[in-house]
Amino acid sequence: MISLDDVTVAYGSFVLLDKINFHISESDKIGLTGKNGAGKSTIMKLICGLQSPSSGHIDKPNHISIGYLPQIMEHNRGRTVLEEAMSAFDEENRMEAEIEEITAELGRRTDYESEEYLELTSRLSDLNDRLSTSHSEPPEIQARRTLVGLGFRERELGRLTETFSQGWNMRIELAKILLRRPDVLLLDEPTNHLDIESIEWLEDYLASRKGSLMLVSHDRRFLDRITNRTIEIVLGHAQDYKVPYSKYLELRAERMAQQTAAYENQQRMIEKTEDFINKFRYKPTKSNQVQSRIKALDKLDRIEIDETDNATLTVKFPPAPRSGDVVYKATELTAGYPQKVVFRGADIEIKRGEKVALVGRNGEGKTTLMRVIMGQLDPMEGESKIGHNVSIGYFAQNQEDVLDKTLTVFETLDRIAVGDIRTKLRDILAQFLFRGEDIDKRVNVLSGGERARLGMAKLMLENHNLLALDEPTNHMDIKSKDILKQALKAFDGTLLIVSHDRDFLDGLVDKFYEFEDGVVKEHLETVTQFLEKRKLETLQELDRKTAASAPVGAAKPAPKLSEPKKPALSYEQQKAASREERRKKERIKYLESEISKAESRQKEIESILSAPPADADIIELTREYLELKRALDDLTEEWGTLI
Repeated sequence: MISLDDVTVAYGSFVLLDKINFHISESDKIGLTGKNGAGKSTIMKLICGLQSPSSGHIDKPNHISIGYLPQIMEHNRGRTVLEEAMSAFDEENRMEAEIEEITAELGRRTDYESEEYLELTSRLSDLNDRLSTSHSEPPEIQARRTLVGLGFRERELGRLTETFSQGWNMRIELAKILLRRPDVLLLDEPTNHLDIESIEWLEDYLASRKGSLMLVSHDRRFLDRITNRTIEIVLGHAQDYKVPYSKYLELRAERMAQQTAAYENQQRMIEKTEDFINKFRYKPTKSNQVQSRIKALDKLDRIEIDETDNATLTVKFPPAPRSGDVVYKATELTAGYPQKVVFRGADIEIKRGEKVALVGRNGEGKTTLMRVIMGQLDPMEGESKIGHNVSIGYFAQNQEDVLDKTLTVFETLDRIAVGDIRTKLRDILAQFLFRGEDIDKRVNVLSGGERARLGMAKLMLENHNLLALDEPTNHMDIKSKDILKQALKAFDGTLLIVSHDRDFLDGLVDKFYEFEDGVVKEHLETVTQFLEKRKLETLQELDRKTAASAPVGAAKPAPKLSEPKKPALSYEQQKAASREERRKKERIKYLESEISKAESRQKEIESILSAPPADADIIELTREYLELKRALDDLTEEWGTLI
């Protein structure tokens, strides 16, 4: 269906892709793998026509449709989440309108044998065929199901897209692409901003989807579940394997071993032949044999070993100074922002040497907790305490915003390094694959993976005993993630990590805190056990919903027996109930105060917008007004549940 023939991409003297050749058929589900900067995203842009090769050509039929999700994209504003997702059906709506026009035109015409009439009927048939292969369900139902599958809640579908983060807008763009159902789907790291449940939903969707798929991902399990073919980009060349990622690793290792063995055997044979030639070259009795072996060497098909990029991270965290037994403790912790409480009543305890993960849907409070621990956000209620002699090394999720884009790689570390460590900066950067001229690159030209590596290198400059890492593997290639995982396993301090990468977490952490619907739950289990448990819980919930909506005529449950009288509460229970009631009243009072403030500010903005002065920022005022409206909805909803 799509063929890349001798495709080369060069920037001056630097050749990124060197005579790449491969074919994509209708049933291929390809995992495109290789190091950061190898050219994976470039290949996708070439297929889409967003970039042209320096030489070679790409053949693709005119009629096929391509859906492309890049790593970085622009997002539309001014529409709700659902309205933006529904724009995926614009082409279908256009075809339906054209069908109506052609049908009306044919009804008016009587020149049944004319060329124009035949062209109209042919066009009508073509449009009907295209629509018949599209969706059978109403578009809005499809859009809602896809958005919910990607993590949105029903109540969020009416919010404007600009009130969501870049990660959530990426989900809207992904939903639009999936809803269009293109013939070829190109996804460049689609899981970077997805939580575990959304990744599972996307896995199920892509595994059952018909049509071609090319996928760049650093999630090994995601690749194994979905793909049936792996193309590795290494040193400008493409190596094609007709198997999923894990099997490709095995075959690649076997191929390299066989190639090396064959090469060594051939080299020994060549050496012996050359020794014979040199020894008997001038003996007349051996001249025929010498000439025969010289000719054999000239005709020999020499075995070459494929070039490989063996540069790898060599991460080793410094020894951790000893901290107190309890590294961090939260008691009845409620955290959030003025417009929204994210989670409440959390009890969290992390002890020295533990490796703990924070998991859950985006927006449920994982990063919020990290900000509380770092002192960037004050608790709304409860207590948050850092343990004795704890030094925190923090890796923020938004390295793009944290790093100074005007500095070079070397300057980024040089600005914060003190003491003897300054003499080792080049060695530290080399461990993270910044060598030679790379250290003089400015941060603004680095890829996502390079920025993540630079952010991790900053953690090496000081001895920390608590590493707080928020999505450290986003944009990291699989080999780099494996090395980082081993380094974190060997780290003798305490680890707190936010990640959606199941393969990365499995075998690394031994405890989870799950964030869901404002509640934080502790799980003492492995990631595999955790996921299995979540699936069982979901099935139980589905069973309960099914039972609740049983059809008329279904067997009714047996009537309940009279409830036994509840025993009287103990003094401690009464005390706890009284404390809870007092906390509830204080919360109601706080909510009423915040509602009053928000309503007052809304009225002020309404007054300004009704007769705006010349220097008024209408866009910013409108944005603030929408934020206040959303905050009021949340505050009022919570207030209603408490009174």
